Amino acid sequence: MAARRKAAATPLTGRWRITEMEMWDRDVIDLVEPGFIKFRKDRTGEFGFAAVRGWMDCRTTQRDSRTVVEFSWAGNDEGDQVSGRGWAALADDGTLDGRLFFHMGDDSGFRAESSTGADGLGGQ
Repeated sequence: MAARRKAAATPLTGRWRITEMEMWDRDVIDLVEPGFIKFRKDRTGEFGFAAVRGWMDCRTTQRDSRTVVEFSWAGNDEGDQVSGRGWAALADDGTLDGRLFFHMGDDSGFRAESSTGADGLGGQ
């Protein structure tokens, strides 16, 4: 059984509003609810856009002096089970840049802005 490391907040911890995606326009991103991605201190997270909802297992690292979160995810797309992987990095302007991959399917870059939303920043 693998030991779990103590979780800690990072500059990416909190809720982010997805504002752009390469593959989908804003109307599609916000189809069901405003698109978002959320990172928690306990190395989990979730995201939602269009009719996709995913729950993430996250790992934080440094790459090129930037904080990066790499994650695997599982979820659903219009009721169908889907999974994949992705990453997100803090940009110099304080936004979040990343890429989301669907297993055996599409992938898309995304950009997100910090959001206070209903859950607030620094969510568990």
